[in-house]
Amino acid sequence: MIRFLVYRLLSAIPVLFVVSLVTFLIMWLVPGDISAEIGGVDATPEDLAAIRERLGLDRPLLERALNWYAALLQGDLGQSYTLNRSVLGAVLERLPVTLSLAGIALVLATAMGMLLGILAAVRHNTLLDQGAMVTALVGLSIPDFWFGIVMIILFGVWLGWLPTGGFVAFSESPVDWARSMTLPAFTLAITQMGVIARMTRSAMLDVLSQDYIRTARAKGMRARAVIFRHGLRNAMIPIITVVGVLSGVLLSGAVVIETVFSLPGVGRLIIGAIQRRDFPIIQGGLLITACVFVFVNILVDIAYAWFDPRGRDDS
Repeated sequence: MIRFLVYRLLSAIPVLFVVSLVTFLIMWLVPGDISAEIGGVDATPEDLAAIRERLGLDRPLLERALNWYAALLQGDLGQSYTLNRSVLGAVLERLPVTLSLAGIALVLATAMGMLLGILAAVRHNTLLDQGAMVTALVGLSIPDFWFGIVMIILFGVWLGWLPTGGFVAFSESPVDWARSMTLPAFTLAITQMGVIARMTRSAMLDVLSQDYIRTARAKGMRARAVIFRHGLRNAMIPIITVVGVLSGVLLSGAVVIETVFSLPGVGRLIIGAIQRRDFPIIQGGLLITACVFVFVNILVDIAYAWFDPRGRDDS
């Protein structure tokens, strides 16, 4: 297992390098000039030239790339052009909001999706099965930004149960933190639970048709034990695969949800940086997000070994 984890960590290095390189090239090849954003409408050509020289934008692209990678190897993601602070500090300050949103949404989507999938598989070809799959399909079909607006109007404006936006840190008030995260997390989860529900149903139907399941039932084992101890555990591999993929989808979907609910997360930070052409923030935010996604994939591989003894290696 240790050898496998070391291999996965080393294999993540070229992935992160490609992500950083593509991001760097795209950011520096798009049209526009950050010096005009910083200098304002009254800036003269001389002022704009001085700003570009101060930021190093007048240097060749290759030289800028080499300087950025040299700083990156030292843990320095550079300085923001517009925030007047380090990129690493700005991203890490907002990263807990995004991770909380995506993490809660992933737990909710997994719980609701697996529950629907198990019910649909156990009650195969019944109204319950059809209702569960229709619910999953509706969740897949709803745009998350539209559903978020509906949730705001319903629970925030009409009923007044939850805040319509904003964020309260957990350290300030755990209750208000939970209230501020409920609508965004549920909105993000409901649009993705359908994938988990359909995969759970398919995997459970395949497992429940196996001979050892029929043998367990013939021995008089309780239905709950057959479904969860023998059925669900052996159906977890494809479900884990989907959950691992959805973790990246939820991280990217958090960009839209953070904007809808005015959450100060990394996604909203990157959107603002794109509008201001603050390239170091964009590069650093995307790179750190990619690191989180790679880490999640490693956790998924560990879960594989836990649920499938054939994948374990104690060496």
